[in-house]
Amino acid sequence: LTCDPVGGLVQIPCIERNTMGALKAINAARLAKRGDGNHIISLDKVILTMHKTGQDMMHQYKETSLGGLAVNLPEC
Repeated sequence: LTCDPVGGLVQIPCIERNTMGALKAINAARLAKRGDGNHIISLDKVILTMHKTGQDMMHQYKETSLGGLAVNLPEC
């Protein structure tokens, strides 16, 4: 997921996503607490995968105002 700054502000597209992200985090915590501690994929492998995913993302989509909605917003 990208967080495109619109008019230089990352708040516009991110507030709603952060709300949904918080709800997902709460649900994930609840699921984790119900488990028995045995996992198919280790936390370390998940973290490594997410790190590699971040490295693979193009720079212009990392809150730089150089890509996504930031460059495609129609003039008001």
